[in-house]
Parts: sequence; structure tokens; C-alpha cells
Amino acid sequence: MASLSDFTEEIKLKLTGDLLETELDDETIHKIIKSALRELQRYITDTKLITIPFSRCINLSEISEPDEPDRKINVSSVVTVYRTSDLANGEGSGGGTTDPMQVAQWQLLSGMGNFTNFQNAIYNYGSWTTLQQIRNTTSTDLAFRYDKASNKLYINISEGTPANITVEYIPVYTSVEDIPSEYWIDMLMRLSIALTKVTLGRIRTRYSQSNALWTGDGDIILQEGKDELNSLREMLLANSELCYPID
Repeated sequence: MASLSDFTEEIKLKLTGDLLETELDDETIHKIIKSALRELQRYITDTKLITIPFSRCINLSEISEPDEPDRKINVSSVVTVYRTSDLANGEGSGGGTTDPMQVAQWQLLSGMGNFTNFQNAIYNYGSWTTLQQIRNTTSTDLAFRYDKASNKLYINISEGTPANITVEYIPVYTSVEDIPSEYWIDMLMRLSIALTKVTLGRIRTRYSQSNALWTGDGDIILQEGKDELNSLREMLLANSELCYPID
């Protein structure tokens, strides 16, 4: 992981070589990094998992980080939801469903005397699978909808209400310290440097000098920043994962 000071030091190193002075102070560089993070957020697709008590309507604004109870999770989008256990174990208030074929295996292992009841198990299994098909047709299990405006997650359960549910979501990163991926840290660094070059170029080309013995590099650094920024944006857009929503 990288800190804000790490970003600031590397940006200054790339632009000044630790020999020159830049017109931008640390606070302005921090604002540029924040702007770069806001732009990069729409492309980040790294997901996190969290297991929480099940409800058909979950207010994600009230869910805390597992390791930080005082810090609420910040959700960009929900990818999918999972059951924490299968239906057959009886977890949750809705009870569980036991697969008849699992019960029938005991008949096969209990001696020849139980074969007279094996046909009943087959009939039960056929009825059970038919019922599952009907339920899945009329009501899709774990179908969900995330309402970003209200930050609420709606989940449909067709059978066996679970006690807990696991949610896979894309988090919103509000600081560089939150980003765990080296890839996205590198992308953020490159984007921050490009935006800093554009900012410096705008400052240095604000006024032009005539009949001067020297000229500044404002036009050069501005063009460098524009080229790098366009190249990064094209690469991020080309490599964006379309299976995830772009917020």
C-alpha cells in the first residue's frame, strides 16, 4: 500500500528531480491526487466480500467494516450475493431442505431389507426436483437489485431464508491508503503525474514573455501531460470490464 506522502514525493521527484522547485505546494498536489482518484474509481473492479445478517432489504449504509466497527463500508456497486451455507443444513428461520437422494443413500447402505422402500425415495426425489423447478421459474433464488441512490440492497429468496448472506461488492476508495492493488496504485500514480503536468503547464503558459533571454517549458510539459492523460484514459477505457457497471 502507498500513502499520500508517498504519492506526493514521487510526483515531485518525477517533475523536479529533487533539484528544482515546483510552483505547486503539497496541498495542491493532494487535490490533484484526489481528482485522479475520483476519475480512476469508475474503472476499478477489485471486489470485496462481506458476510452480514440476511434481510430482504439491507441498508448498506449501516454495515461496518469487519475489522473496523466504527467505519462504514462504502459501496460503488454490488456484483453478486451468495448463501453462506447450503439449503440442506437447516440454517436460518426458514429451515432447510434435505435432498431425498442423500436419505436414499442410507437405504442402499443399510442392507437388502430396505430396497422395498427405495422406489418411494425415487418418487420423492422426482417430486422434490419438480417443486424446485417450479419455484425457480416463479421466483429466482438470490436475485438482487442494488439501489445506489438509497444505498439499499434488495434480495429475493425462493426457499430457505438464510441467517447470513455474503455480499460481493466493489468499494469506493476515498483515499490512496485504501487501495490494496499494486496495479491500481500504479494507474493512480501515472494519472496523478499526468494531471500534475497539465496543471503545471497551464500555470507556466498563463503569460508569455517577449524578447526574453530564456523561455519556460510550459508548452512542453502541458503537451506531455495531455498526451499521457489521453493515453491513460484510452487504455483504461479499452481494458474496462464490461460485466461490471460503470458508475
